[in-house]
Amino acid sequence: MKNGAPINVNAASAAELDAIPALAGHGFEIVRYREERGGFSDLRQLDEVPGLTGKADGATASLTVGIADPGGECKDRRLFNKR
Repeated sequence: MKNGAPINVNAASAAELDAIPALAGHGFEIVRYREERGGFSDLRQLDEVPGLTGKADGATASLTVGIADPGGECKDRRLFNKR
């Protein structure tokens, strides 16, 4: 986490993801899964990443699922789901 802010799993590099202890060594697989499937819509999808089932639970406080707006700025998806 940078400055205490959660890391966007849809924008983070493999190195940034590897820096989270619960995800260490799985950054490459997470990025590959994200690229193949067009991103994550929920953190529970991390369990679908090969080799990560059940290991990501300890990382959810450090992560968020965000989307990028046309200007490239990352937005927290939870803000878009509120009505």
